[in-house]
Amino acid sequence: MITAAQMRAARALLGIDQQTLAELAGVSLPTIQRMEASEGNVRGVVATLMKVVGAFEAAGVELIGETTPSIGQGRGVRMKERAAVPVAMSAPPPPGKKRSLPRATD
Repeated sequence: MITAAQMRAARALLGIDQQTLAELAGVSLPTIQRMEASEGNVRGVVATLMKVVGAFEAAGVELIGETTPSIGQGRGVRMKERAAVPVAMSAPPPPGKKRSLPRATD
Protein backbone atom coordinates (compact mmCIF):
# COMPACT_ATOMS: atom_id res chain seq x y z
CA MET A 1 0.00 0.00 0.00
CA ILE A 2 1.17 3.53 -0.67
CA THR A 3 1.10 6.31 1.91
CA ALA A 4 0.36 9.99 1.39
CA ALA A 5 3.92 10.77 2.46
CA GLN A 6 5.29 8.37 -0.17
CA MET A 7 3.19 10.07 -2.83
CA ARG A 8 4.49 13.52 -1.90
CA ALA A 9 8.08 12.25 -1.71
CA ALA A 10 7.80 10.49 -5.07
CA ARG A 11 6.40 13.64 -6.68
CA ALA A 12 9.24 15.68 -5.17
CA LEU A 13 11.77 13.16 -6.46
CA LEU A 14 10.33 13.53 -9.95
CA GLY A 15 9.95 17.29 -9.64
CA ILE A 16 6.29 17.22 -10.65
CA ASP A 17 3.18 18.83 -9.23
CA GLN A 18 -0.15 17.21 -8.40
CA GLN A 19 -1.66 18.15 -11.77
CA THR A 20 1.16 16.44 -13.66
CA LEU A 21 0.82 13.31 -11.54
CA ALA A 22 -2.91 13.28 -12.22
CA GLU A 23 -2.25 13.47 -15.96
CA LEU A 24 0.43 10.74 -15.85
CA ALA A 25 -1.87 8.44 -13.86
CA GLY A 26 -5.00 9.23 -15.84
CA VAL A 27 -6.96 10.39 -12.78
CA SER A 28 -8.41 13.73 -11.72
CA LEU A 29 -6.55 16.41 -9.78
CA PRO A 30 -9.07 16.28 -6.90
CA THR A 31 -8.39 12.53 -6.64
CA ILE A 32 -4.65 13.16 -6.20
CA GLN A 33 -5.37 15.95 -3.71
CA ARG A 34 -7.62 13.65 -1.65
CA MET A 35 -5.04 10.88 -1.73
CA GLU A 36 -2.24 13.15 -0.53
CA ALA A 37 -4.46 14.60 2.21
CA SER A 38 -4.91 11.11 3.69
CA GLU A 39 -3.41 10.14 7.01
CA GLY A 40 -1.16 7.10 6.72
CA ASN A 41 -2.07 4.64 3.96
CA VAL A 42 -3.94 6.16 1.03
CA ARG A 43 -7.50 4.91 0.77
CA GLY A 44 -9.46 4.75 -2.41
CA VAL A 45 -10.58 2.62 -5.30
CA VAL A 46 -7.98 -0.09 -5.92
CA ALA A 47 -7.93 0.57 -9.68
CA THR A 48 -7.18 4.26 -9.03
CA LEU A 49 -4.41 3.44 -6.56
CA MET A 50 -2.88 1.08 -9.11
CA LYS A 51 -2.91 3.81 -11.75
CA VAL A 52 -0.99 6.15 -9.45
CA VAL A 53 1.50 3.46 -8.41
CA GLY A 54 1.90 2.51 -12.09
CA ALA A 55 2.61 6.12 -13.04
CA PHE A 56 5.35 6.34 -10.41
CA GLU A 57 6.86 3.02 -11.49
CA ALA A 58 6.76 4.04 -15.17
CA ALA A 59 8.63 7.21 -14.22
CA GLY A 60 11.32 5.13 -12.50
CA VAL A 61 10.32 5.55 -8.85
CA GLU A 62 10.57 2.50 -6.60
CA LEU A 63 7.99 2.59 -3.80
CA ILE A 64 9.45 0.71 -0.85
CA GLY A 65 6.97 -0.79 1.62
CA GLU A 66 7.55 -0.51 5.35
CA THR A 67 8.86 -4.06 5.69
CA THR A 68 9.85 -4.62 2.07
CA PRO A 69 13.50 -4.63 1.04
CA SER A 70 14.45 -2.53 -1.95
CA ILE A 71 14.94 -4.52 -5.14
CA GLY A 72 16.90 -1.74 -6.83
CA GLN A 73 20.53 -0.85 -6.58
CA GLY A 74 22.12 2.38 -5.49
CA ARG A 75 21.20 4.84 -2.84
CA GLY A 76 17.72 5.61 -1.60
CA VAL A 77 15.73 7.19 1.17
CA ARG A 78 13.56 5.56 3.80
CA MET A 79 12.09 6.90 7.03
CA LYS A 80 13.56 5.58 10.25
CA GLU A 81 11.26 4.05 12.80
CA ARG A 82 9.15 6.75 14.48
CA ALA A 83 10.90 6.30 17.84
CA ALA A 84 14.23 7.23 16.27
CA VAL A 85 13.00 10.48 14.69
CA PRO A 86 13.81 13.63 16.70
CA VAL A 87 10.76 15.40 18.10
CA ALA A 88 11.85 18.94 17.19
CA MET A 89 13.41 19.71 13.85
CA SER A 90 15.02 22.99 12.91
CA ALA A 91 12.96 25.53 11.01
CA PRO A 92 13.36 25.68 7.24
CA PRO A 93 15.64 28.39 5.82
CA PRO A 94 14.06 31.67 4.71
CA PRO A 95 12.75 31.78 1.11
CA GLY A 96 15.53 32.13 -1.41
CA LYS A 97 18.20 30.75 0.93
CA LYS A 98 19.19 27.10 0.71
CA ARG A 99 20.21 25.07 3.71
CA SER A 100 23.69 23.67 3.31
CA LEU A 101 24.20 20.08 4.26
CA PRO A 102 27.49 18.36 5.00
CA ARG A 103 28.84 16.43 2.03
CA ALA A 104 29.15 12.70 2.33
CA THR A 105 32.35 11.14 1.11
CA ASP A 106 32.29 7.81 -0.69
